[in-house]
Amino acid sequence: MRLRNIPGSREAIAESQYVIHEEETRAGSWHEIFGNDHPIYIEIGMGKGQFLMELARRNPDINYVGIEKYSSVLIRALEKMEEEETPLPNICFIRMDAEDIVKVFAKHEVDRIYLNFSDPWPKDRHARRRLTSHEFLDRYDQFLAADGRLEFKTDNQDLFTFSLEEIETSDRWHLNASTRDLHHDPSMNEGNIMTEYEEKFSSKGNPICKLIASR
Repeated sequence: MRLRNIPGSREAIAESQYVIHEEETRAGSWHEIFGNDHPIYIEIGMGKGQFLMELARRNPDINYVGIEKYSSVLIRALEKMEEEETPLPNICFIRMDAEDIVKVFAKHEVDRIYLNFSDPWPKDRHARRRLTSHEFLDRYDQFLAADGRLEFKTDNQDLFTFSLEEIETSDRWHLNASTRDLHHDPSMNEGNIMTEYEEKFSSKGNPICKLIASR
Protein backbone atom coordinates (compact mmCIF):
# COMPACT_ATOMS: atom_id res chain seq x y z
CA MET A 1 0.00 0.00 0.00
CA ARG A 2 1.39 3.38 -0.97
CA LEU A 3 1.63 5.76 1.97
CA ARG A 4 0.24 9.23 1.44
CA ASN A 5 2.83 11.95 1.84
CA ILE A 6 1.91 14.52 4.45
CA PRO A 7 3.26 18.00 3.61
CA GLY A 8 5.51 19.34 6.34
CA SER A 9 5.92 16.02 8.15
CA ARG A 10 9.69 15.89 7.75
CA GLU A 11 10.05 19.44 9.00
CA ALA A 12 7.82 18.76 12.01
CA ILE A 13 9.80 15.63 12.85
CA ALA A 14 13.07 17.54 12.59
CA GLU A 15 11.80 20.09 15.12
CA SER A 16 10.07 17.71 17.53
CA GLN A 17 11.39 17.39 21.08
CA TYR A 18 10.27 13.77 21.10
CA VAL A 19 12.47 12.65 18.20
CA ILE A 20 16.10 11.66 18.64
CA HIS A 21 18.28 12.80 15.76
CA GLU A 22 21.76 11.67 14.69
CA GLU A 23 20.72 8.29 16.05
CA GLU A 24 23.85 6.55 14.77
CA THR A 25 25.89 8.49 17.34
CA ARG A 26 23.70 7.38 20.28
CA ALA A 27 24.85 3.78 20.79
CA GLY A 28 25.83 3.26 24.41
CA SER A 29 24.27 6.52 25.61
CA TRP A 30 20.55 5.71 25.86
CA HIS A 31 20.47 5.70 29.64
CA GLU A 32 22.04 9.16 29.55
CA ILE A 33 19.40 10.31 27.05
CA PHE A 34 16.62 9.22 29.41
CA GLY A 35 18.51 10.35 32.50
CA ASN A 36 18.11 7.06 34.39
CA ASP A 37 19.16 3.41 34.38
CA HIS A 38 15.72 1.93 33.72
CA PRO A 39 15.35 -0.94 31.21
CA ILE A 40 15.08 0.03 27.55
CA TYR A 41 12.36 -1.50 25.38
CA ILE A 42 12.09 -0.75 21.66
CA GLU A 43 9.41 -1.23 19.03
CA ILE A 44 10.58 -1.55 15.44
CA GLY A 45 7.94 -0.33 13.01
CA MET A 46 5.80 1.34 15.65
CA GLY A 47 3.21 2.83 13.30
CA LYS A 48 1.15 5.61 14.89
CA GLY A 49 2.43 4.83 18.38
CA GLN A 50 -0.70 3.60 20.15
CA PHE A 51 0.90 0.42 21.51
CA LEU A 52 4.15 1.96 22.73
CA MET A 53 2.55 5.05 24.25
CA GLU A 54 0.13 2.93 26.28
CA LEU A 55 3.05 0.87 27.54
CA ALA A 56 4.85 4.07 28.54
CA ARG A 57 1.80 5.26 30.48
CA ARG A 58 1.48 1.98 32.36
CA ASN A 59 5.19 1.50 33.05
CA PRO A 60 6.92 4.73 34.08
CA ASP A 61 9.98 2.77 35.22
CA ILE A 62 10.72 1.50 31.72
CA ASN A 63 12.15 3.57 28.86
CA TYR A 64 10.66 3.12 25.38
CA VAL A 65 12.10 3.91 21.96
CA GLY A 66 9.78 3.79 18.95
CA ILE A 67 11.38 3.28 15.54
CA GLU A 68 9.47 4.16 12.39
CA LYS A 69 10.68 4.43 8.80
CA TYR A 70 7.97 6.63 7.35
CA SER A 71 7.59 10.31 8.19
CA SER A 72 3.91 10.23 7.20
CA VAL A 73 3.32 7.62 9.94
CA LEU A 74 5.64 8.97 12.63
CA ILE A 75 3.99 12.37 12.44
CA ARG A 76 0.75 10.80 13.71
CA ALA A 77 2.55 9.52 16.80
CA LEU A 78 3.96 12.99 17.42
CA GLU A 79 0.46 14.46 17.17
CA LYS A 80 -0.70 11.99 19.81
CA MET A 81 2.18 13.00 22.06
CA GLU A 82 1.21 16.63 21.75
CA GLU A 83 -2.32 15.73 22.86
CA GLU A 84 -1.13 14.08 26.09
CA GLU A 85 -2.32 15.96 29.19
CA THR A 86 0.80 14.86 31.05
CA PRO A 87 4.03 14.50 29.05
CA LEU A 88 5.49 11.00 28.86
CA PRO A 89 9.16 11.39 29.82
CA ASN A 90 9.96 7.72 29.25
CA ILE A 91 9.39 7.54 25.50
CA CYS A 92 11.09 8.92 22.41
CA PHE A 93 11.11 8.20 18.70
CA ILE A 94 13.53 7.65 15.84
CA ARG A 95 12.82 7.94 12.13
CA MET A 96 15.06 5.41 10.42
CA ASP A 97 15.26 2.20 8.41
CA ALA A 98 15.52 -0.86 10.64
CA GLU A 99 18.37 -2.25 8.51
CA ASP A 100 20.70 0.21 10.25
CA ILE A 101 19.57 -0.59 13.79
CA VAL A 102 22.86 -2.15 14.91
CA LYS A 103 24.44 1.29 14.60
CA VAL A 104 22.02 2.78 17.13
CA PHE A 105 22.31 0.51 20.18
CA ALA A 106 25.33 -0.92 21.97
CA LYS A 107 25.83 -4.50 23.13
CA HIS A 108 23.23 -5.55 25.74
CA GLU A 109 21.71 -2.03 25.74
CA VAL A 110 18.15 -3.11 24.86
CA ASP A 111 16.09 -5.32 27.18
CA ARG A 112 13.10 -6.06 24.94
CA ILE A 113 12.18 -5.83 21.27
CA TYR A 114 8.60 -5.53 20.03
CA LEU A 115 7.65 -6.29 16.43
CA ASN A 116 3.98 -5.65 15.69
CA PHE A 117 2.28 -6.30 12.34
CA SER A 118 5.48 -5.92 10.40
CA ASP A 119 5.54 -5.72 6.60
CA PRO A 120 5.24 -9.38 5.43
CA TRP A 121 7.36 -8.87 2.29
CA PRO A 122 5.44 -11.76 0.65
CA LYS A 123 7.78 -12.41 -2.28
CA ASP A 124 10.44 -15.04 -1.58
CA ARG A 125 13.21 -12.86 -2.96
CA HIS A 126 12.43 -10.30 -0.26
CA ALA A 127 12.48 -12.75 2.66
CA ARG A 128 15.64 -11.27 4.16
CA ARG A 129 13.81 -7.94 4.61
CA ARG A 130 11.28 -9.48 7.00
CA LEU A 131 11.92 -8.31 10.54
CA THR A 132 11.96 -11.90 11.81
CA SER A 133 14.40 -13.21 9.20
CA HIS A 134 17.76 -14.71 10.15
CA GLU A 135 19.38 -11.48 8.96
CA PHE A 136 17.39 -9.39 11.42
CA LEU A 137 17.64 -11.94 14.23
CA ASP A 138 21.41 -11.66 13.85
CA ARG A 139 21.12 -7.89 14.13
CA TYR A 140 19.06 -8.10 17.32
CA ASP A 141 21.60 -10.50 18.81
CA GLN A 142 24.17 -7.72 18.70
CA PHE A 143 22.37 -5.37 21.11
CA LEU A 144 19.70 -7.33 23.02
CA ALA A 145 20.52 -8.03 26.66
CA ALA A 146 21.55 -11.60 27.50
CA ASP A 147 18.23 -12.20 29.27
CA GLY A 148 16.23 -10.01 26.89
CA ARG A 149 13.38 -11.19 24.71
CA LEU A 150 11.60 -10.52 21.44
CA GLU A 151 7.81 -10.35 21.09
CA PHE A 152 6.15 -10.52 17.68
CA LYS A 153 2.50 -10.15 16.69
CA THR A 154 0.88 -10.46 13.25
CA ASP A 155 -2.33 -11.52 11.54
CA ASN A 156 -0.37 -12.89 8.57
CA GLN A 157 -0.29 -16.67 8.91
CA ASP A 158 2.43 -17.17 6.29
CA LEU A 159 4.69 -14.62 7.95
CA PHE A 160 4.08 -16.23 11.32
CA THR A 161 5.00 -19.67 10.00
CA PHE A 162 8.14 -18.20 8.45
CA SER A 163 9.03 -16.52 11.76
CA LEU A 164 8.60 -19.72 13.75
CA GLU A 165 10.83 -21.57 11.30
CA GLU A 166 13.52 -18.88 11.42
CA ILE A 167 13.66 -19.07 15.22
CA GLU A 168 13.45 -22.85 15.41
CA THR A 169 16.32 -23.28 12.91
CA SER A 170 18.51 -20.68 14.62
CA ASP A 171 21.41 -21.79 16.81
CA ARG A 172 21.08 -18.60 18.89
CA TRP A 173 17.37 -18.20 19.48
CA HIS A 174 14.81 -20.18 21.47
CA LEU A 175 11.02 -20.11 21.12
CA ASN A 176 9.51 -19.47 24.57
CA ALA A 177 5.83 -19.45 23.59
CA SER A 178 3.54 -19.03 20.61
CA THR A 179 -0.14 -18.94 19.67
CA ARG A 180 -2.12 -18.55 16.47
CA ASP A 181 -5.15 -17.13 18.29
CA LEU A 182 -3.89 -14.63 20.84
CA HIS A 183 -7.25 -13.20 21.90
CA HIS A 184 -8.52 -16.68 22.82
CA ASP A 185 -5.34 -17.70 24.64
CA PRO A 186 -5.85 -16.61 28.28
CA SER A 187 -2.21 -16.99 29.24
CA MET A 188 -0.60 -15.10 26.36
CA ASN A 189 -3.38 -12.53 26.08
CA GLU A 190 -3.06 -11.43 29.71
CA GLY A 191 -2.12 -7.74 29.76
CA ASN A 192 -2.17 -7.54 25.96
CA ILE A 193 -2.18 -4.03 24.51
CA MET A 194 -3.61 -3.80 21.02
CA THR A 195 -2.07 -1.81 18.20
CA GLU A 196 -4.16 0.09 15.68
CA TYR A 197 -3.72 -2.74 13.17
CA GLU A 198 -4.61 -5.33 15.79
CA GLU A 199 -7.91 -3.60 16.52
CA LYS A 200 -8.66 -3.36 12.81
CA PHE A 201 -7.82 -6.95 11.90
CA SER A 202 -9.39 -8.57 14.96
CA SER A 203 -12.62 -6.63 14.36
CA LYS A 204 -12.78 -8.39 10.99
CA GLY A 205 -12.44 -11.77 12.68
CA ASN A 206 -8.79 -12.32 11.81
CA PRO A 207 -6.99 -14.36 14.48
CA ILE A 208 -3.88 -12.68 15.87
CA CYS A 209 -0.66 -14.65 16.13
CA LYS A 210 2.03 -14.03 18.72
CA LEU A 211 5.40 -15.49 19.62
CA ILE A 212 7.93 -14.79 22.33
CA ALA A 213 11.58 -15.69 21.78
CA SER A 214 14.81 -15.36 23.69
CA ARG A 215 18.39 -16.57 23.31
